[in-house]
Amino acid sequence: MKVDGLWGRLLRLALPPRCLLCADAGADGRDLCAGCRDDMPANTACCARCALPLPAAATHCGACVRRPPPFDAAWAAFRYAHPLDLLETRFKFGGDLAAGRVLAELMIARFERDPPARPQALLCVPLHAGRLRRRGYNQALELARPLARALGLPFAPDALARRRATSAQTGLDGAARRRNLRGALALRPGHTLPAHVAVLDDVMTTGATLGECARVLRAAGVERVDVWALARAP
Repeated sequence: MKVDGLWGRLLRLALPPRCLLCADAGADGRDLCAGCRDDMPANTACCARCALPLPAAATHCGACVRRPPPFDAAWAAFRYAHPLDLLETRFKFGGDLAAGRVLAELMIARFERDPPARPQALLCVPLHAGRLRRRGYNQALELARPLARALGLPFAPDALARRRATSAQTGLDGAARRRNLRGALALRPGHTLPAHVAVLDDVMTTGATLGECARVLRAAGVERVDVWALARAP
């Protein structure tokens, strides 16, 4: 499936796709060559509960046995490793929406090959208004919107909100990340959600942000909360 519509197809006829990583000719109509596409580190062996990359697939990793996460299952299309991390950095911090489009298409392709349980609606991790103004877009929303459209899932991009700004999570361990996020997220008034939803973020590191989303949704009466991500950090 392709993220672009008719305009995107016409543009690609006039400007053939070039790989954003090595500048070779793009493959499959994407700005990514076949070699770089094949180098993307699929997250095929992982924990089914938190998507942590493992030597072999398992229902629970050691961390999930010791401290079960507040969500029911996790799916991450890729491991956060080279060369996917280069595209993600360009997309998240460089304002490169073309890289985001490629990442969304790669995630859709992974979903078609390795689909998780299908939810009744898809949500995304929200940004605080201040950070959204500075960045100009919510990277989780930019990934979730084409995924929901390609899969035919109801999409609720505004269901969750950031009630307060939080400090950057980079450099914090799992416990510090959970403290940083406590009370920062909320369900917007007026939203009625189905029994089974999935929440998408771009990169899942410790799972603290997605876990806080799951706690909020559970408190609002959602029976099953799955978390999805473009990539899972080892």
